[in-house]
Amino acid sequence: MPGTLTLGLEKLPSLPSIFKLTQKLVLIDGHAILHRAYHALPPLTNAEGTQTNAVYGFMTMLLRVLEDLKPTHLIVTFDLPQPTFRQQKYTQYQARRPEMGDGLKDQIKLVHELLEALEIEHYEVGGYEADDVIGTLAAQAAKIRNKDTQTEVVIVTGDRDMLQLVNDQVKVCVPVKGLSETKIYTQELIKEEFGVNPSQWVDVKALKGDASDNYSGVVGIGPKTAQDLIAKYDTLENLYKHLGELPPKVATKLAEGAENAGLAQELARIVCDVPLKLELDKAEVKNINWKNGAEYMQNKLGFKSLVSRIEKDFLKTTPAEDPQIKLL
Repeated sequence: MPGTLTLGLEKLPSLPSIFKLTQKLVLIDGHAILHRAYHALPPLTNAEGTQTNAVYGFMTMLLRVLEDLKPTHLIVTFDLPQPTFRQQKYTQYQARRPEMGDGLKDQIKLVHELLEALEIEHYEVGGYEADDVIGTLAAQAAKIRNKDTQTEVVIVTGDRDMLQLVNDQVKVCVPVKGLSETKIYTQELIKEEFGVNPSQWVDVKALKGDASDNYSGVVGIGPKTAQDLIAKYDTLENLYKHLGELPPKVATKLAEGAENAGLAQELARIVCDVPLKLELDKAEVKNINWKNGAEYMQNKLGFKSLVSRIEKDFLKTTPAEDPQIKLL
C-alpha cells in the first residue's frame, strides 16, 4: 500500500471583502482527479482483483483537501459517457483522446459507490462536462450572501480551463506534480504567470487552441503570442478590429484562422447555466457519514491505512466503542 500522499496546499489568501467569510465550498473535478491518481500510483487491487489505485489516490486527496482547506461544504462532479453539446457542435471535439481503459473505467463505479456510502454530494448532468457543472455550481454559490456571509469557492482540478472561473470569490487548486504538489490560482497569480486576467483565458484558448480537446484555434499562433495579443487588445473581438496594426504575417494568420478562432472560443468557454440547482445545505462537510464510508473502504476496497486514518482523524469513536468499525 502506498504511503500517505502530501499535497502541500498553500494557504489561501484573505479575500478583500466587506463580508465575513463563514462558508467555503470545495468543488472536486472527479474525473480529472481520478485520472491523475490512476497514472500517479502503482496498480492496486481489492480482494476481488479489481484495480483500485485511482480510488485510493482520489480518497487520499479528498482527505487532504478536508484537512488543509477546511471546507464547510464539499461537492464532487463527474462527466457522463454520453455526448455533450460541444461534440454536437464540433464532431471532432476530444476525438483523439484514447479510449478509457477498463482499469480506470471500473474505478469510476467504485468511487461513485464510495461517495454514496460517505453521503457526499456528487453531481453530473447529461449533455454537459464536469467543467460546466462546476462553473454553474460556483456561480450559484457566489450569489449566496447576506450582510454577514459570503461563500468562498475552491475548485480542485487538473484542468486549467477552469482558470477562466477565477474571481475574488473563486480559486482553482491544480495538482502540478502527480498528487504530491499543488498550486492555488488566484486572479493575481494568473496575471503574473500568464499575463492575462481570468476573464481573458477563453480568448487565449481561442487563439492557441487545445490539442487535448482536438481543436486548433489559429494555426501558427502559439501560447505566448496568444497571451501577448489578448493582453494588448483585451478581447478576441477587439483584436480582430485591429489587424491592420499587426505585422503582416501575424495579421494574415489571424485573418485566415478567424473561423477556427470563433469555434475555439465557443468550445473553450465554460457554461455557467447548466439546468441544476445547488442545494448547499446537503453538501455540508459535517454531514459526511464516516462510519459507512469506512465500512465500504474496509469491506469492498481493503484500504487498511485509510480506514485507520479516518478512524483517527474523522471518527469520534474508536473501534472498541463502535463495533461497526473493525480494522482489517
